[in-house]
Amino acid sequence: MRTWRRLYREGGTYFFTVVTHDRWPCFDRIDRVRKLGDALRIVRERHPFGTAAIVVLPDHLHCIWTLPANDADFSLRWQLVKKQFARDLRGGQRIWQPRFWEHLIRDEDDMARHMDYIHYNPVKHGLSASAAAWPHSSFARHVRNGLYAPMWGSSMPANVRDMDIE
Repeated sequence: MRTWRRLYREGGTYFFTVVTHDRWPCFDRIDRVRKLGDALRIVRERHPFGTAAIVVLPDHLHCIWTLPANDADFSLRWQLVKKQFARDLRGGQRIWQPRFWEHLIRDEDDMARHMDYIHYNPVKHGLSASAAAWPHSSFARHVRNGLYAPMWGSSMPANVRDMDIE
């Protein structure tokens, strides 16, 4: 039996994949995407983290967080985000898979690959024709800041071809 251990590094930058229970398309409605944003903001107020990139798709999300220099507890943050979102969503149904996937970003190339993976993900899943066409993403912010060209992501970036995260 294989035992998985999480790598906790104070001040670390992590890529995450968080999936809904049974791939339920919870985020196919804008009000739920907004509630997720609210949950992230509420948790961030008490347990700070920076969000370098995010994309929310109907049944999962990817993001990159950077934790404070003296803190490594991303698990607590995800637990609180999931609870906050579930509390705000009525109906009592199970919303999240019990775990999430994380990857400690190692260097600038690793960061660039995971940023590109996040922003290309809606195109990969056939949800939009380009990264710019998907509304639930940090892509537009990065275009405004000059990190991406507006038409980037119309075809698969070479640096994400071999990434098999989902």
